[in-house]
Amino acid sequence: MAFFKFEGLKIAALSAAVPTDKIKLDDLKEKFGEEQVEKFSEKTGITEFRKTAKYQTASDLGYVAANDIIEKQQLDRDAIGALLFVAHSTDYRRPATACVLHKRLGLSKNCFAVDMNLGCSAFVYGVSTICSILQASDAKYAMLVVGETMTKITNPEDRSVAMLFGDGGGPILVEKTGCKSDVIEGLLKTDGEGYRAIIAPAGGFRNLHATTEEFIWDDGNPRSLYNTVMNGDDVFSFTISDVPKTIKEFLVKTETTIDDYDSCVLHQANGFILKMLAKKLKISADKMPISIDRYGNTSAAAIPLTISDAYGKEEESKTLKFLMSGFGVGLSWGVVSASIDVQNIYPILETDEFFAEGVINSPEDYYRDV
Repeated sequence: MAFFKFEGLKIAALSAAVPTDKIKLDDLKEKFGEEQVEKFSEKTGITEFRKTAKYQTASDLGYVAANDIIEKQQLDRDAIGALLFVAHSTDYRRPATACVLHKRLGLSKNCFAVDMNLGCSAFVYGVSTICSILQASDAKYAMLVVGETMTKITNPEDRSVAMLFGDGGGPILVEKTGCKSDVIEGLLKTDGEGYRAIIAPAGGFRNLHATTEEFIWDDGNPRSLYNTVMNGDDVFSFTISDVPKTIKEFLVKTETTIDDYDSCVLHQANGFILKMLAKKLKISADKMPISIDRYGNTSAAAIPLTISDAYGKEEESKTLKFLMSGFGVGLSWGVVSASIDVQNIYPILETDEFFAEGVINSPEDYYRDV
């Protein structure tokens, strides 16, 4: 059991950002057929999702939302002692995207900055890691940025995923308060036997120069080795079995019940899975906010984006206790609990902004003045 508990730390602020390009499933009926689209929408609950522009990345979305936090909190940028970026959708193979974000956010040279490579469980794993770094340091604040641009690695002709994934980013600011009543707890797990359940086989160093040829896979969908491949049956079985068991294990460990939480925010895998989990865990609809209908499955960004969507317009100070669970690619999953003042949860931002300086398509681009 990988259980963690941090006292004297709190989530001080949360934000999220999505691209402006809105893809409606109704507009895909000509491509996939009316019956196929309607069945998919009914099962997943998705009616639309967001798609990044050509040079827009997960870090662009994360930057806009993280900068929003810093400005609204009127925070001294030098006070941020750690920056963690968690995603599969990095800007480059090297350097770490956290270093790019560090530059753009104008943080101090005394700031620790690093990447982690995770998808659907990015937020819960990220919270554990950033809290560990902050608690062991002399810093007052730390920033976690999660995000994903799944639309860039899904085949647009693949009926199984082309209507499922959307792009988004979501940072949180963690503060060291020293107050014992500020508690963040979590439980994390991994099953590497399921590494193939959700995979993009090419592009890493295992198969660096794989063919870009498209194949017709056993499910009848076209994909190259650079596209995301998902074994839906394996993912579904894992999700409705291991995830609720772990959440129940967490509740026992923390001596809490679902009734002790004001909001239960689950990874937005698909609508059917969310209904199954809610039934197994006895989570009432008013306690489980949903964002997948309008944003799709945003992978790493799903939890902060859903919180921002549900509570980002609250103006009065009110502290809510959140139970949050992320699960998927890896296979990896976990659960985290934390209290957040809804006054410090900011609305979802829409942006087309991208880091133009970071686009390098030629030696001339590399050597140009920046």
